[in-house]
Amino acid sequence: MQKIEHIGIAVKNLEESNALFAKLLNTVHYKTEEVPSEGVITSFFKVGEVKIELLQATQPDSPISRFIETKGEGIHHIAFAVDDVNTELARLQAAGFEAIHDTPKEGADQKIIAFLHPKSTQRVLTEICSDSHATK
Repeated sequence: MQKIEHIGIAVKNLEESNALFAKLLNTVHYKTEEVPSEGVITSFFKVGEVKIELLQATQPDSPISRFIETKGEGIHHIAFAVDDVNTELARLQAAGFEAIHDTPKEGADQKIIAFLHPKSTQRVLTEICSDSHATK
């Protein structure tokens, strides 16, 4: 793993959260993007070399909706940059980590992503991601 790529934060209202985080971080978000496969709309802030990804559900049955319903707003996941998601996912599964998806998929910010189940990572939802061009 190369670095922390981003920290995902589940929010109920993206517009309100963008205003709050803009004040907190003293910068504006640089990108908003919908990810239909995950049922979310995302907004990104850059803090040094790490991004903060705000996630608002677009569907009532999406993972973010379920997360907020059970745990409320807050930190949802931590994402690590890797050279190649396919290779790293295979390595992690061979090491005993349970994947949520066996096959990486497209995520926000032109990334290919895969998640590890929190029950195999001490209750921390962990994402691995690489640039989409890195895996083609």
